[in-house]
Amino acid sequence: MLGRIALADCPSAGHPPFSRSREGGPVSARSGVPARSRGRLRPSVAVLSVTAALGALAQPVGASETPQPPDKSLQKQLNDLVRTDGGPPGVIALMQVNDRTTVYRAGVADTKSGRPPRANDHMRLASVAKAYSGAVALRLVDRHRLRLDDTIGKHLPTLPAAWHQVTLRQLLSHTSGLPDFSTAPSFVEILVADPRHHFDSRRLLDFVADEPLEFPPGSRYLYSNSDNIAVALMAEAVTGRPYEQLLEQLVYRPLDLRQTSLPQGYRMPRPYIHGYDVTPPAPPEDISEAIGASGVWASGGIVATPKDLNSFIRAWAGGRHYLSEEVRRRQRDFIPGAASEPAGPGVNAAGLAIFRYTTRCGTVYGHTGNFPGYTQLAVATQDGKRSLTFSINTQTSKTLKPGLLAKLRPVQEDFVCALLRR
Repeated sequence: MLGRIALADCPSAGHPPFSRSREGGPVSARSGVPARSRGRLRPSVAVLSVTAALGALAQPVGASETPQPPDKSLQKQLNDLVRTDGGPPGVIALMQVNDRTTVYRAGVADTKSGRPPRANDHMRLASVAKAYSGAVALRLVDRHRLRLDDTIGKHLPTLPAAWHQVTLRQLLSHTSGLPDFSTAPSFVEILVADPRHHFDSRRLLDFVADEPLEFPPGSRYLYSNSDNIAVALMAEAVTGRPYEQLLEQLVYRPLDLRQTSLPQGYRMPRPYIHGYDVTPPAPPEDISEAIGASGVWASGGIVATPKDLNSFIRAWAGGRHYLSEEVRRRQRDFIPGAASEPAGPGVNAAGLAIFRYTTRCGTVYGHTGNFPGYTQLAVATQDGKRSLTFSINTQTSKTLKPGLLAKLRPVQEDFVCALLRR
């Protein structure tokens, strides 16, 4: 029997109008679709939970990096998280301060072998991939190939005329009003029939081409998977290069990301952290390769290791050398209260392909994401000197296992606090 699974989670279109807050001064930081694994999936696949064996205490990433003394309180929280009814089989958190990196982990990356998650294991980044398409777009803005006020009509005139006034800025800030292709009944119907269906990623917006905008562009905030598809298509239009090549040229190579990719199929690069449907009392079901990535593409398809993700977020959040100061300033024109999906720790605010998370201990910047089998948080301070990636191998959001999310966010906040006080 096929169950319900969420590629990404989006708030309702009734989100109130917003006002922006300009960032100033130095500070330290939808959709229901089915899938299957081994030929079938249990009902409520996205509502994943399991009780897993505990892993070791914090360990350094590699011999060349300086070990940090483990924080027993943080380790206990991870242990408790994997013991939680409905919790993930495993969790891994990388915390880096300057050149010192510590790995905290608990539970397992693979319930069959029992091995713990590792910093060089691949995993699905889910909507953190939106930060990567944002990086491509803003680097093209820096090179004067794109402008934030460029419109869909200018670069993608074959898209619906009703969308033509939507700007790149609005796409990157989720204020475009574009209807979300991943909620379209025709899109969902294809996934019901074949979760590994190979979509033409560049035609995903066709699923909502007959729908009007959700609201006048720029008037509201609404997280939509369609936004970053349009961003990638605009980048292709002005460069004449495939989005995958632009990722290589503008993101992977400059940041030396050798274990990051954007697959089209359902296979995961080896080795990888397995993602699970956990629906007690049934045993966890491996859904790592249940769904093909072509149906999320620039909005959620990137695969990377925790170590590579950490390198990316340090540059993206602390991008004084990655983006010009002018583009970086415009990136951080935040919409107060606009949350990522799922919400990150503390109070959320949305910028251009980046979110601000204001915690009780200070502020970090980054992105979150959820995809069948995975939930991600990647953040760093404004100077990029302190960073945290926090990955669990089950899915949670405000509509999928909200109880787990309510437990996860305070743990993430405690890790942010530890990061900022070190």
